[in-house]
Amino acid sequence: MTDFSDSFSILYQDDHIVAIHKPAGLLVHRSWMASQDSQFAVQMTRDAIGQKVFPVHRLDKPTSGVLIFALSSEVARLLQEQFQNTDPNNKRIEKEYLALVRGWPKQGICRGKNQEQWVCENPLKYHVDKFSEPDTEEGKMQDAETHFQCLKTATIDQPVGRYDSARYSLVKAIPKTGRKHQIRRHLNHCNHPIVGDVNHGDRNHNHFFTEFFGQTRLYLAATRLLLTHPISQEPLVIETPLEASFQKVVDQIDWE
Repeated sequence: MTDFSDSFSILYQDDHIVAIHKPAGLLVHRSWMASQDSQFAVQMTRDAIGQKVFPVHRLDKPTSGVLIFALSSEVARLLQEQFQNTDPNNKRIEKEYLALVRGWPKQGICRGKNQEQWVCENPLKYHVDKFSEPDTEEGKMQDAETHFQCLKTATIDQPVGRYDSARYSLVKAIPKTGRKHQIRRHLNHCNHPIVGDVNHGDRNHNHFFTEFFGQTRLYLAATRLLLTHPISQEPLVIETPLEASFQKVVDQIDWE
């Protein structure tokens, strides 16, 4: 059984909300799809602060980083309204992620794509959870928009797949909409799949990182969350450094 205690931490707490660093591999709450799991972010946070917490958003199980909970049902409702707001002109939540991806950005299929920044607006097909959303239309296309910025690039002189070496980039991602697996699917659509992504990635690069760096994980982390405090109405920024397993690999790569 995985011990998440070393990677779990409280990032912020007041009388109304608490924010944690969620380790990669930890579910937010119990799920029928992972009945073998015995640790969950909800329970770990509750035990750490000694009171009930209310989830207001999610991070995928393999994604690490900032996760926020409300400390009352009323505050949970107020925060959920912020997360669910889809008006781009009145957006009160901004999320930033870091991703380690295959390849170097260049002119391509995504709008404005260059060596530094680009936008992906590829619509994403909605996948229904048949247990919790039995009446929802499967396959409905949803608008989606993610802004990307390339921070670093590197070449690793090791054979990967049919190539003698491989290129990688460290990318900042800012999703403007909140679709399921949005960043992972958009990066794959732009030919820059996230390393370690089993569902939307490249198995050759996933296997290479496991063998070369000696660990297996999704190299995607929620590093910064900006929101409006639901009670004070003041801006609140919550940040976290990369998880050790992610930072260790970043430190070992010879970035250009």
